[in-house]
Amino acid sequence: MNIHFKAIGKILTPFNTLEGMPIQSAAAKNVEGTIELNPLYVEGMKDLDGFSHLILIYYFHKIHEYSLQVVPFLDDQPHGIFATRFPKRPNPIGFSVVRLKSIEGNHIHVLDVDVLNETPLLDIKPYVPMFDAIETSKIGWFEKRIENVDKVKADKSIY
Repeated sequence: MNIHFKAIGKILTPFNTLEGMPIQSAAAKNVEGTIELNPLYVEGMKDLDGFSHLILIYYFHKIHEYSLQVVPFLDDQPHGIFATRFPKRPNPIGFSVVRLKSIEGNHIHVLDVDVLNETPLLDIKPYVPMFDAIETSKIGWFEKRIENVDKVKADKSIY
């Protein structure tokens, strides 16, 4: 089955290369970015300004192959791709939770962005804590490494 998506816009950020980019939005505190939405979709932003956070769903446009086992940035051991958030996925789709700063026309200004400049945007969803913040008891191998998310940056291993 073939599935086709079209970009609804692009995410503009200060990160022109992967090297040194934060690996999660939680580690990108106050990093500014702008979503340049295709003008065809501006009507779909009605009431978006009522939310403090957004979920951005995007296409990892620089990823051209996938791996079923990877060594993620926060570890030195291989894990199955589905037990990580590493970009080399069979379907190179990512998501980030960002803070909404302001909206001007077809431009959405956000904070805490951890995305490569000009990344194609597939969708925007409002972040709703009652739906999206689920308390968990297990976070797998991340449990031993999660405190390093602010210290670890992306590198060439993504390519």
